[in-house]
Amino acid sequence: MKHVSILIPHGHTSVVNIEGTHQIMNEVNTLRAREGEPPLFKVQLVGISKEASQRGLFTIMPDVLIDDIKKTDLIMIPAIHGKPDAVMQNNEAFVPWIKEQYDHGAEIATFCIASFFLAGTGLLDGKQCATHWTAANDFKRLFPEVNLVDDKIMTEDSGIYTSGGAYSFLNLLVYIIEKYAGRKIAVLISKEFMIDIDRISQSPFIIFEGQKTHDDEPIKKAQEFIENNFEDRITVDQLASMFALGRRNMERRFKKATSNTVIEYIQRVKIEAAKKNLESSRKNVNEVMYDVGYNDPKAFRTIFKKITGLSPLEYRNKYNKEAIAV
Repeated sequence: MKHVSILIPHGHTSVVNIEGTHQIMNEVNTLRAREGEPPLFKVQLVGISKEASQRGLFTIMPDVLIDDIKKTDLIMIPAIHGKPDAVMQNNEAFVPWIKEQYDHGAEIATFCIASFFLAGTGLLDGKQCATHWTAANDFKRLFPEVNLVDDKIMTEDSGIYTSGGAYSFLNLLVYIIEKYAGRKIAVLISKEFMIDIDRISQSPFIIFEGQKTHDDEPIKKAQEFIENNFEDRITVDQLASMFALGRRNMERRFKKATSNTVIEYIQRVKIEAAKKNLESSRKNVNEVMYDVGYNDPKAFRTIFKKITGLSPLEYRNKYNKEAIAV
């Protein structure tokens, strides 16, 4: 039997992550019992105090405290909201225990922005990681030593699993259940809880808003120029000349400030404009393509799918009920 520790942090924590994980992991045992199989998981809520208040709305009482758990097989960390420093300070008592368990073979799963807490322990250094797409820029700034893949719904690296935004924790749960309990049980869980199995990307949900938290003013002005003139053809040389920077210096500073190359940023701004158009207008794909400054249908479709994970037509049909298929 595998011991599963669902952490009960202090602070504003996702109760949905906690309850959903507890219910679904225990349901695996129920499904196995129907087949005459013994339970696979012993699931416990594990805390650092006898109760943890959640914004005054709920109080969660752990089954056990960390000192009671000498060995666990899987640690699951729900999303913890708030400033990363405060989250770490409020929950630092977990850190030595998590590290010790990991060193002795336990696997770890984080949901959504719980990746900030785990990254603060150093255990994610050099590893792949996912988080909510809205928090990706802050995560990259705070933890440059972690390999954030912000388009992924989930990652697995060296016994550490992470999930992307919000309810994508359900996809990670199914993935972990398949690994521990097999494909048959994972499919049954996905059907019973109506979870889309094998979904791996959060790209269709990402809204690109640019990265403006840096202090490089010429680069901010270059970003604003791109965003205000996305329908035109913009080149790196043009931007470098406008802001009195050499081409190589412009490219280096732009990448450092935004985590995108100039070309990537231009593409993402254009595609974001195309997405909004496809969501709200009755224009066909070619009309939208021309509106955002592309004239090569193949190139537009290729870049659109690379960024969103969907073709322009698939995207429009997904988000625009008024759209007419063409």
